[in-house]
Amino acid sequence: MHTFFSPLEQFEIIPLLNLKFGFLDFSVINSLVILSVGYIFLLNFFKLNFNNSKQSANFVPNTIQYIFETFFLVILEMSHDMMGKLGQKFFIFLFTLFLFVTTSNLIGLVPYSFTLTSHLCMTFGLALIIFVAVLILGFNEHQIKFFGLFLPSGSSLALAPLLIPIEAISFFFRVISLSVRLFSNMMAGHTLLKVVVGFAFSMMMGSGLLFVSHLVPLIILLALIGLEIGVALIQAYVFLILTCLYLNESIHLH
Repeated sequence: MHTFFSPLEQFEIIPLLNLKFGFLDFSVINSLVILSVGYIFLLNFFKLNFNNSKQSANFVPNTIQYIFETFFLVILEMSHDMMGKLGQKFFIFLFTLFLFVTTSNLIGLVPYSFTLTSHLCMTFGLALIIFVAVLILGFNEHQIKFFGLFLPSGSSLALAPLLIPIEAISFFFRVISLSVRLFSNMMAGHTLLKVVVGFAFSMMMGSGLLFVSHLVPLIILLALIGLEIGVALIQAYVFLILTCLYLNESIHLH
């Protein structure tokens, strides 16, 4: 008799070290460990591959360096095209955001790892940071005129009582839409992978033709992993594009 686990079990928050002091909980959980591992990996990766003081960056870039330089140029051009010259001020933030979301998406594909962006609390936190930054930037640039964002230019004042609530709801709903989009795609993709793995494992436990047939879901699994890598990159890119749009709107209004 074999025990099969739920495909949603991979998203469970597990305390690895309980540290509780009264009402305060400082326990070390699996998501915190993966977050730390991802940060350390990125930090050391850049130190080893792009530290010019040690002449580790190649004049003729290798494959890894070429990929990251491509990301660098794409995000630099995106920030300039969508926000103009002011976009260069946000480049470091945008580049870091893209790398963080991409790493959080991809690290969950490592066996026995944890997908950080499969939890709504993580994606909601990121979206909330961006939303607060948009508010601060908008009020800093335009003061009271920032409320003009809720009334599209050229609109009739007679329609203001209708348009303002709609625009306000749409504006504040961005936190939900931005976070749920990333969370749902990551959770659905990883759940599908676990379902296919479980299906292949159950067939492998059989005999005869059933055992041989388990190669079919394994081949499908390889294709899905490639697809999931693409989804992880695309979702990070979409998250970045929407962030640029929101920042641009707070700078230039309509």
